[in-house]
Amino acid sequence: MIVEEIMKTDLTALSMDDCIADAIKLMGEKKIRHLPIIDHEHHLVGLVTDRDIRDATPSIFDTDKFKEGLQNPLKMIMKTNIITGHPLDFVEEISAILYEHRIGCLPILKDEKLVGIVTETDLLRTLVELTGAHQPGSQIEVKVPNKSGMLYEITTVIRNRKANIQSVLVYPDKSDEKYKIIVLRVQMMNPLTIIEDLKKAGHQVLWPNHPGQSS
Repeated sequence: MIVEEIMKTDLTALSMDDCIADAIKLMGEKKIRHLPIIDHEHHLVGLVTDRDIRDATPSIFDTDKFKEGLQNPLKMIMKTNIITGHPLDFVEEISAILYEHRIGCLPILKDEKLVGIVTETDLLRTLVELTGAHQPGSQIEVKVPNKSGMLYEITTVIRNRKANIQSVLVYPDKSDEKYKIIVLRVQMMNPLTIIEDLKKAGHQVLWPNHPGQSS
């Protein structure tokens, strides 16, 4: 999946000469935490977050300074060293960037112009949709040798039961590099028959593993 499929394109932005009060009002109305700052040609020149505003705003108990501080232009508090992405970047790459740099959003540029923005919330929603976690179903985890053909073997067992697979994830077994974990979400509320079939085929089911049953 590419970023273009999940990024917000109905953008809310301000200019560097707009004041902090404008940003507070707009972010409150739109219920957003990240505000791109653009010039008249739609080039990205900065980024303001709710944290930037909190850090730059005097205490509300000092009324005069608070009112005065709200009139400061955004160019005084905006970040200018901004990491950006492209619409054709893969979602996995964008997720890694947000994780590694501990940032909450990524402005998306095309031809040096702002065309979208991706936030942590967008990525979390995408993860839920990709895994099918928001749909009724059951999760099955199987530990298999780290070799080719194992996913085919597992899905064949499920296919024979005529169960619909909603999503598949594969990741290394952290405790043993010779194995990997296959996580499947199937569209059935009671996967007991599939679990029994997997075990009869010699596979190690990690979840669900009912008490009293061998894995």
